[in-house]
Amino acid sequence: MSPALVLTGLPVQAAEQLEEILVTATRRAETDVQTTPVAVTPVTEREIARVIPRDLGDILIYAPNVINGKQPGFNAANFAIRGVGQNGIILYFENQVGVTVDDFVIPHIQTANIEMLDIQSVEILRGPQGTLFGKNTTGGVINVKTNRPELEENTLSLQGQIAEYDTYEVKGVGNFALGDSVALRIAAMYRESEGFYENGAEYGPVADFGVGYPLVGATGRGDGDNVGGDDLFSGRFKLRWQPTDDLDINLAYEMVRDEGDAPPSVNGTPRTNDYVFNALGFTRDNGDQLKVAASTQRDDVLLGMGKRGHEIDVDGYYLNVDWTLSDNYTLTAFGGYRETDSWLPSTYTGEVGPVSLFDANRQDERETTQFEARIASNYDGGFNWVGGAFYQKDETVFTVAQVLGFVDMTLDSLATFGDPLFFNNNPQVLSNAQDAESWAVYLDGSLDITDRWSIGAGIRYTNEEKDWTGRNQVFVQALTGGFDPNFTWRELGEPLAAANFSKYPTGVVRDSEDWSEPTWRLTTSYDFSDDLYSYFTYSRGFKSGGYNDQTGTGGNPIEPIQARPVDPETADSFELGMRSEWLDNSLRVNLTGFYVTYDDSQQQLLAEIEADRDGDGVNESVFQETRFFNAAEINVYGLEFESTWLATDNFTIQGSVGWLEAEFDEFQADTNFDGTIDTDLSNNDVARAPEWTWNVDFLYDHDAMGGVMNWALNVNYVDEAVYAYTSVPSTPDGTTDDRTLVNGSVTFRPGSGNWWVRAFGKNLTDEEYRVGELPVANLWVMSFYGEPRVFGVEAGMDLDW
Repeated sequence: MSPALVLTGLPVQAAEQLEEILVTATRRAETDVQTTPVAVTPVTEREIARVIPRDLGDILIYAPNVINGKQPGFNAANFAIRGVGQNGIILYFENQVGVTVDDFVIPHIQTANIEMLDIQSVEILRGPQGTLFGKNTTGGVINVKTNRPELEENTLSLQGQIAEYDTYEVKGVGNFALGDSVALRIAAMYRESEGFYENGAEYGPVADFGVGYPLVGATGRGDGDNVGGDDLFSGRFKLRWQPTDDLDINLAYEMVRDEGDAPPSVNGTPRTNDYVFNALGFTRDNGDQLKVAASTQRDDVLLGMGKRGHEIDVDGYYLNVDWTLSDNYTLTAFGGYRETDSWLPSTYTGEVGPVSLFDANRQDERETTQFEARIASNYDGGFNWVGGAFYQKDETVFTVAQVLGFVDMTLDSLATFGDPLFFNNNPQVLSNAQDAESWAVYLDGSLDITDRWSIGAGIRYTNEEKDWTGRNQVFVQALTGGFDPNFTWRELGEPLAAANFSKYPTGVVRDSEDWSEPTWRLTTSYDFSDDLYSYFTYSRGFKSGGYNDQTGTGGNPIEPIQARPVDPETADSFELGMRSEWLDNSLRVNLTGFYVTYDDSQQQLLAEIEADRDGDGVNESVFQETRFFNAAEINVYGLEFESTWLATDNFTIQGSVGWLEAEFDEFQADTNFDGTIDTDLSNNDVARAPEWTWNVDFLYDHDAMGGVMNWALNVNYVDEAVYAYTSVPSTPDGTTDDRTLVNGSVTFRPGSGNWWVRAFGKNLTDEEYRVGELPVANLWVMSFYGEPRVFGVEAGMDLDW
């Protein structure tokens, strides 16, 4: 990929050859991507700027067989690589696609979709990374590096953006020299927008089920306001000290204050009699799906949706040390602590309704501590290695408060509870907590057999231990044992108060488990010429077992078998790659073929359960619980093509194509734990695994008005795919749409000026497409859509002194 012709606010120069790109995929010295035996797509700082990204997920278009999605109801990372990736918000389930930022492994998808603030590079590593990035990465790793302070430099970069939907964004990066060996770098951004959804869902007339529901016949619609908007501040503050040429110490503080709107959902329920919401009168055909989203904006101490929206606070403290011990050895050490507080209310139904049909608020607090140290060799000979140790501890406390107002419509709540709107007025809470520890040791090396032939091997031993505590979903009044009508959500306070298990011990269960597993890598590579490199790699990946934060959703006491975690998942990957350069280094062509088998694959299934909603001891209603099973053996194979062509000194074409075949060789599940297989998805396509993905950029620059004009056109495609499977009979699975998105921009920078200006457009054809969808039992389907057509302008200024 040629940074010389990328359309950004950064300086651009003409080039006759493609530039060398260095990557850190081997975690030793930087290596040329063209001679690195890993399927890695490097994304440079210039390419990041050209995408005009909102977050890390927007960068993924560059890599084949890598997709971004959206978890309905949440602003969370939703990444999948080569057919594996998380499709739920489950708190304790680390994604098969790891995200690391400056060596810190982010263990939860809610805060892994980081802002693209002062990023040096992103490396998208595809396939199991079981040796060097080994924590739960059976699918791949997105390795992010931020810019460090520059010694003896004083610079200031300012940037602003205005776009549709009242979007405003400002960024500033300052680098300040504090003497010859110390530098400070401050990067900050703020974004505000109204959101591209409209709160316009219509409902009614509410059906009469003969239970004395007081709002029978009601009709209405949302207020029509824009919802899903941003209110985000993010900052990084870094101090660098280089007392000698051999020692580099970097201390960083990260903060995020996200107070955006609660993301709305769209009611995507098919109009069939198999869904309860159709019978209740809550599914309407309304054309433009972005205009019929819904958020009830309910305000109370448990939900706080209208006033608080989604709130995420992150405070992180990180220390990176690079120490050249001698000409032959370098020590790299890392220590980090990250505290995250989340308050995540959502209207899951995509309906405003006369009441809260199903509003919920997920609140959690988590503390993550990590240490890692590794030594890399730098011998003059053909043998080099890297070895290290890794430790991470993650402590989480979690509660979800749910208001299930739709139950009042089918149950005589007046006769049972003395209040016809009892379920709407009385939230239920589900609480659990987990302490997780992971440690590993690893060693990886390579040996040059001849000038052209090399072999490599690596091994990692991982141990993970998890302790889980939880209580089934109950009304707040039942937390103290029995049913105390005087103890309501008003007396409880915020949802997390229900996670005080010593104060409220009724129904609390505990479980713990630990797992140990070796993983490894074997590789051989051969240079056919200076411009043609090939490799073959066999690697094994490991994802530890895990617990489920939704255990007990049905309201029944948690049985011991329900509290048990799923077993670990392993992946065996075979990969053949070719890297080549042609036409005097003006054309780069890279091909990768792979075959992966997953054993005991951890799969999410939306399972049907029966629940005792009125407390009479009879399970009278069908409900849903998100459950995980070791029910699948998966075979995945495919091809990946990446190319860059410097057609002329000022015209570049670059792109990628991914083809993927992924299906369940076996997927049988006992969803209700009665000892009988009730769901069989064998031979079905794997969720989050589109068959085709491709991306192409056309980049052109020329002199104009005494400066340089840069033009960029991007076209990217993602095939349709299953998003989530459901075991509920007569209800379709959640799916995502195929889409071809066209984006463009033009940037001008004067020849002698220190400023630049850009106009851009995204989704120029205004395509409407689903990027996430979850069926909820036989009740309704919640859908999430991608961004519509957006136009905007941005400008920046770079100063130095």
